[in-house]
Order: sequence, then C-alpha cells, then structure tokens
Amino acid sequence: MSDNNFYITTPIYYPSGKPHMGHAYSSIIADVIARFKRIEGFNVYYLTGTDEHGLKIQREAEKNNKDPKIFCDEISKKFKDLTKTLNLSNNDFIRTTENRHLKSVTEIWSRLVKSGDIYLDKYSGWYSVSDEAYYDEDEIEKNNKGENTSKSSGSKVEWVEEESYFFKLSSWEKKLLKFYEENSNFILPQSRKNEVVSFVKRGLKDLSVSRTSFTWGIKVPKNEKHVIYVWLDALTNYLSALNFPDEQNKLYKDFWPASVHIIGKDILRFHAVYWPAFLMAAGLKCPQRVFGHGWILSDDKKMSKSIGNILDPLEIIDKFGIDQLRYYLIKEVSLGNDGNISMYNLKNCINNDLANNYGNLCQRVLTFVEKNCDNEIPRPEALNEKDKKLIKRLKDEVKNMIDLINRQDLNTYVKKVVEFSFESNKYFNDSEPWKVVKSDPKRMQSIIYTILEQIKNISILLNPIIPFATNKILYALNIEEKEISLKTISNEKIFKYNKKLKKPGILFRKIENDN
Repeated sequence: MSDNNFYITTPIYYPSGKPHMGHAYSSIIADVIARFKRIEGFNVYYLTGTDEHGLKIQREAEKNNKDPKIFCDEISKKFKDLTKTLNLSNNDFIRTTENRHLKSVTEIWSRLVKSGDIYLDKYSGWYSVSDEAYYDEDEIEKNNKGENTSKSSGSKVEWVEEESYFFKLSSWEKKLLKFYEENSNFILPQSRKNEVVSFVKRGLKDLSVSRTSFTWGIKVPKNEKHVIYVWLDALTNYLSALNFPDEQNKLYKDFWPASVHIIGKDILRFHAVYWPAFLMAAGLKCPQRVFGHGWILSDDKKMSKSIGNILDPLEIIDKFGIDQLRYYLIKEVSLGNDGNISMYNLKNCINNDLANNYGNLCQRVLTFVEKNCDNEIPRPEALNEKDKKLIKRLKDEVKNMIDLINRQDLNTYVKKVVEFSFESNKYFNDSEPWKVVKSDPKRMQSIIYTILEQIKNISILLNPIIPFATNKILYALNIEEKEISLKTISNEKIFKYNKKLKKPGILFRKIENDN
C-alpha cells in the first residue's frame, strides 16, 4: 500500500431488518472521511456492504417463509439503496453471499488450519443469536423477565452444546498486547483501547469458529456439516473486496492493509481482538486503525423496538434533507461518545448553522454580486490588513484541519469551519459593502473578492459533510468538480473573472417550529 492510497470501511450491516439510524451514522462518518481524503489528494477506496450469513438470518427467513438467499437479496437491496439516499461515495458494496467472498473466506480458513491455529473439539456455553457472539459466564445476567442475557448488549443468550472447530485465540494474547503497544493508534478513541487491552489482559479463551446447529453460511472445507462462524466469515469481507487471495492484483496491492475500519463500539471486540489475531495467524498485515464510535440515542435513550423510539433515517431525510442530517450527526455527536438525536436540536442546528449562517452568507453575497458587480467576481486592486487577515487565518488552519480528520475528530473539525462562517458573516456585516459601493467602488470590490474567497474556502472544507449544498455554491462560483480540493484553498488564481456566476437557489429552508 502506497502512502497516497487510503482504504476506509464501514461495518458490513446485518440485513435481518430494515436500515436504522445507527447504520446511517457509521456510513456518513466513513463517507465524510473518504470525501475529505479525496480532496486532500488521496486515492481513496471506500467499502460498505451487508453481512448475510448466520443463524439469525436463517431464523428471520424462516419466519417470513422465504429462502435465506431470497430474503437477503430483498433486505440487502434496502441497504444498497440507502447508500444512494445518504449520498455516499463508496467505491464498492460487498455482500457475503458473493462468490468472491466465498473464495476469500475459504482461503483464510485454509491458512488458519495450515498455521495450526484451528482444531476440532466440543463447545458448550452461552451464545447470543442476536449478537452472533459467544459470552463467558461472568458476562451473563438475568433480566427482569428472568431470561439469561448479555450484560453488554442486553440480548438473550442460549446454552449451546455441539461439536465445533476452535481458533487458538489464547495463544495470541501476548502477541496482541505487544501489537497494541507497538501500534499505539491502532484502536481509537483511547477509552476504547483501554477497554480492549483490559479485556485481553484478563485472559483469552480459544474461540469457537464453527456451528453445526444451522446450515445458512459458508461450509467448512472438507467437513461440510460445519458452518464457519459468522464473524470469521464477515470480517474477511474487508479482504474480499480487494480480490484476496490474489495478493498480486492491483486493488490488494494498493489498499491493504486498510487505513481505518469505522465501527460501532458494540462490535469492537471482534475487530480489535479477533480480527488482528486471525490476520496474524494467516500471515497477513493488520489494518492501521479501528475506530469505535458510540451509539446514536433517541431522546437520551438507546433505540429499541420495545420502547418505540427507533429513528428511521429515511423519514428524517424526507422531512429535512440529507445534507441537513449529515451535518447534524457530524457536528452534534462527538465521535467517540454516544450521541443523542432530538427533533428540537436538529431543527435548531439546521436553522442556526445552515440556514442563518452558511446558507444566509452565500445567498446575501451572491445576491449583492448580481446587483452590484454585474454578476461577476470583481478584481481587487488592493486588500487591506483586515481582508488579508481573514483569508490568511482560514488558510493557516488547513494543516490543523487535516490533522483533525486523521484523528477522526470530525466534531471539532466541523465546529471550526462553522467559526469561519460566523466570522465571515461578521466581516460582511461590518464592512457594509452596500454603503461602500456608493462612496468607494474599488474598496467594495476588495470586500466582495475577500468574502467570495472565504465562501469558496469554507464550501470546500464543508464539502465532505454537505456535498449537495456546497457543490451548488462552488458551481455557482464556476469552480469545476476537479478543482474541489484543499489545493484550491491556497490557489488565489482559481477564480474565473469576466464569467457570469450562476444562481444556486435556496440552499437551506428555515424549519418552522410547527414542522
């Protein structure tokens, strides 16, 4: 993998039901980072998809009187359609029922057998169908109905006894701890890393990696009564999309190891413990980073069908718009923590930040240019210190903005861009070009040039977050798609003079209280 390539993934989603806000959140996070790395100049590969095997899928299909593959085809399509609705820029959508994935999983299994890390024994213990996860006795508790559940997820568990293949996870305990120490940023945020290190230090047990009690999954080579454990199957998707096991093909050579896996904190163990152990045992490089984000809450509560507080991203998008939802999730949710969605806060965010701030700035300035500058970008004769300071402050921050993205601190990133927007609004108001145009037309031209420069640069920095709106503004300024890059921020010759600006239309409508 070269230094100019960047591979980012979402978790592949389990299509046992329709997509929800958690799926949308993971995908939007990954998309924002992918888009930013592209405008930074990186060759980006962005992967998402669906995880379609396992007992949970089989039971859901049976419940609906459908063949599992047909059931998966129908649900997976909803997730694929969601990528378009969310305006994702993914390069690929992987399904674990694809033949390319079968080849990858079979190869991984064969390598683990060859390395001596797989053996046949019997499994007895607690298993959650919902989580597709095994739990130790100390991870189980009874709920208020007297049912055995996972302490971490609250999902019901059932006692399982069956023949099983095991992965020698216990033998990788010290190697994993050494790996974490040598790769200090492998797990972020730091709180998640602490959780994982603590878990591994408590001691690792060998992991059951096959099941015989159901049939829907990838069969174990040479012993087809066994189905490969869904997490060993699912995690391999990150390799399948790069045409593994062909390690000489361009995709694999360019993009493995992955730059960052974006996942929810509930599947951190699988990605930060099992996955690197599988890879090292198979003689493959580990991803550079696993970032575990928090849960999306609804009115301060975890979303639950029983509570009835599930938020449908499609309904919110239909009501408020996709840019609006993307912006709200990135700005208002600190990426490493749980984040709450409330309709009240969403409306305020749209009104204050998008409609009254960025949107209003763009509309006011472009309307002024149309009326007073023949709808063209004016050529400034000379910028004063106030003008130069405004432009310079944003340009000087670009390096810091790159660093924020590289640390996945999206929350701080967008807040800084918003500050630039507020600052630019203040500059426009304080400069009063509508008065200056009468007394000093040349000074007016410098003011308008300065504020258009700011709008251009702010729009580029916001482009990964609200691509629809910012594309409209940049198009209005005659900035071509290929010119939407961080380099354009420092390019003072990018503006095309004597070329009419275009009308972007209304960017964001203010949300009324009764909406």
